[in-house]
Amino acid sequence: VLQKTPFSFDVSVWEFFWPLMTGARLVVAAPGDHRDPARLINLINQQRVTTLHFVPSMLQAFLQDPAVSTCQSLHRIV
Repeated sequence: VLQKTPFSFDVSVWEFFWPLMTGARLVVAAPGDHRDPARLINLINQQRVTTLHFVPSMLQAFLQDPAVSTCQSLHRIV
């Protein structure tokens, strides 16, 4: 699970605890990377992330990046 939401945002709670409760691996993005689709794509590919969460506006920006098709490890986007 990719944890990219700033910890002050309520959505970050599930990103922190869900993988730890289920035995999944937690990958933590660098501060500010939640606003940069290219950095997220690189991290997803580098760490073979399978699950991540987006708010609608950021999902739209993420999907518009041409390199999103390289994210072969992704199985689930919430």
